[in-house]
Amino acid sequence: MTTPFKKNNSPTDPTQQPVHYYSTFLLDLDHTLFDTDTSETAAFLEAMSVAGITKSHSYEGLFRRINLELWAAVERGETTPQFVKTHRFERLALEAGLDADPVAMADAYVAGLGDNGGLYVGARQVLDILSQNASLALVTNGLSEVQRRRIERTGIVDYFDAVIISAEVGVAKPAAAIFDIAFAQLDAPSKESALMVGDNLNSDIQGGANYGIATCWYNPKRKTAGPTDRIRHEISALNELLNYVDGESELQ
Repeated sequence: MTTPFKKNNSPTDPTQQPVHYYSTFLLDLDHTLFDTDTSETAAFLEAMSVAGITKSHSYEGLFRRINLELWAAVERGETTPQFVKTHRFERLALEAGLDADPVAMADAYVAGLGDNGGLYVGARQVLDILSQNASLALVTNGLSEVQRRRIERTGIVDYFDAVIISAEVGVAKPAAAIFDIAFAQLDAPSKESALMVGDNLNSDIQGGANYGIATCWYNPKRKTAGPTDRIRHEISALNELLNYVDGESELQ
């Protein structure tokens, strides 16, 4: 039997401020709503299979490092998602000494990213309740063909009033321009009404804070933030987001 989730609107500490409610939620996709680790592992296996390499685990750590480095460059505005798509496999082949076609591997990996993985447990229920009580925007860094496939396959598009994918708009989080696009598509809500929710301390949290909106760090592994990280709220489970929306719904 599942225990209903109820919002905690009455702090036991009398000095604690009441919970602030938001009517606009900007939500990250990867590692926040969507199980990207499962997706990436399956996709990498498919890419290595195309290259005829059976011991994919021997190279996965190297690939993840290369991939993270390149996506960090995207966040800094130094390169584009389309460049990352193939170049990460060009670097893998070079650094690991693989005799493989990077283009074929990249195509297989992208297809695998779209076709594997799913929403985290409870994410759909949280989206259902949030969407009934607030405006939602999905703001994600990534390739269009990957993110659109995930959104379509998981059936979550109707929850969102706006879907912004970095490869489609030509700018990535944490840049202010992608938040400008999100706010424009949401009909310009006040910044005071908005909460940026995500797992990435740079693209999501720093990006939101720099834009002047509240931030919520999704931190299920309970990592330690740095002294300069500008986090307004922190949650370890997605249903804790319901504490920040004004509504009487319960999560069953």
